[in-house]
Amino acid sequence: MKKGRVTLLLVFVLLVLAGAGYTLNHLYKKEQAPEARYGVEAPRIADIIKKSVSSGTIGPRKEILIKPQISGIVDELFVEAGDTVTAGAVLARVRVVPDMAALASAQSRVERSRISLENSRRDFERQKSLLASGVVSQQDFQQSETAYLQAQEEKLAAEDNLRIVKEGAASRAGEASNTMITSTVDGMVLDVPVEVGNQVIQANTFNEGTTISSVADMTDLIFRGQIDESEIENLRVGIPLILSIGAMPGKKFDATLEYISPKGVPDNGAVQFEIRAAVTLAEGDFIRAGFSANADVVLDQRKQVLALSEALVQYEGPKPFVEVQVGPQQFERRDVELGLSDGLTVEVLSGIVATDSLKRWNQPIFD
Repeated sequence: MKKGRVTLLLVFVLLVLAGAGYTLNHLYKKEQAPEARYGVEAPRIADIIKKSVSSGTIGPRKEILIKPQISGIVDELFVEAGDTVTAGAVLARVRVVPDMAALASAQSRVERSRISLENSRRDFERQKSLLASGVVSQQDFQQSETAYLQAQEEKLAAEDNLRIVKEGAASRAGEASNTMITSTVDGMVLDVPVEVGNQVIQANTFNEGTTISSVADMTDLIFRGQIDESEIENLRVGIPLILSIGAMPGKKFDATLEYISPKGVPDNGAVQFEIRAAVTLAEGDFIRAGFSANADVVLDQRKQVLALSEALVQYEGPKPFVEVQVGPQQFERRDVELGLSDGLTVEVLSGIVATDSLKRWNQPIFD
């Protein structure tokens, strides 16, 4: 009986020791970190473009506002937005609503000129008869003739003035008429902000007048945008821009910077400077006025240079370095001289060659 108890005790002790050994072994293996492996990446030949982004809009360089030379009512419109016109093309016709005071004055002038002309005519006929009889001199007759001609001209001028007051055009103006509103430039009609029946007024000292339509050359476009003060000193007139338009996905347009504002404007705690760039359009391209756009402002660039990913570069010590593979999972430090960077890719001036394999030191692989 006693021997059986001893045997059971020994079995129990052995089981406890075995369990403890298993637990310790498991904990030991758990504490041991797995060995990391690293992938490699080769340098490459690439273009590097350092750029800044400016947001803005695209529109015509000049948008001409066509205004009437008289006040009145729009009687007829001959164009609509999107039409192409040439200089001199008729856009609208305005019917004059005469001012009553001006009309009365013009009518009075016509009546006075009629009376004056009749008197001058009678005097001219009398002087002509007296000259034939030898009673008056040639000089007296010529004075009478001149007065008669002047009275005729005054009568015509008074009648023209009356017609201008009533209709907006003189009888001797021929085809020219203030009531016919014409374009002053070649281009596309961008807007016709009036309708038939609207009242319009001419420009004067006290107001800028009513716009009948706006016309612009849509082949001469300008990008207008803003750029932060921290990047303004990197800009120079003549540098290239690349435009992206949200409404035209997948298309890029070249532009050339032609203006940098000398004065900044505060905007949400930062100072912004206006820039303008001439847009280059290929044959068949058409951009609508007012499209919003982003401009990649090219600050500096390198073409077809040896480059690597910024993520491969380490910055410990006085010089940047990379780790070059010299054997399976064996790497050596190599100092590198770097050039232009766009934030993701950096130019390599010296230290490595295109055939090197570089350690992805920040992307360990665990089995």
